[in-house]
Amino acid sequence: FIARAPLDQLVTIRGIGRDKAVTLKAAFELAARLADEKRRATPVLDTPEAVAALLRDELSLLDTERFVVLLLDTRRHLMRIEEVGRGLLDSVLVHPREVFRPALMAGAHAILVAHNHPTGDPTPSPADIRTTRDLIRAGQLLKVELLDHIIIGRPSVERARDFCSLKELGHWGGY
Repeated sequence: FIARAPLDQLVTIRGIGRDKAVTLKAAFELAARLADEKRRATPVLDTPEAVAALLRDELSLLDTERFVVLLLDTRRHLMRIEEVGRGLLDSVLVHPREVFRPALMAGAHAILVAHNHPTGDPTPSPADIRTTRDLIRAGQLLKVELLDHIIIGRPSVERARDFCSLKELGHWGGY
């Protein structure tokens, strides 16, 4: 009630004078603006392009593989990013337990996973495909949906994109 009440109505409440009413209105307006800013600052990750754009700068130039989990709320807004694996030049080992632990702790509705290929070629390896299938099954058991697995590479003349989506490649239905 107070947050939506007009100024002239607030001053009719016992103990609230004009100065306090103005201060309350300013505080509620500030809170609304901060909430709006937070909503805009947390990106909606509903396409592989959005995920790649978010991670490209961080992952594309690393010289070893890194595996990250993006925790999402029910509207696919990013809650946070957790690194769950560091590897070698051409591999990183992750276990479903480590991938889903941050999601369970944070109460995430769904996750996206991503890792980089330091060679620059985002083509998935057989191990990437196996890991993805294991994570899909684990997510189904835990009731935390794995939305996609994105591999970040680097731009090249041979490839139109510097990333790939295992979901788009047909490793489980479309977006």
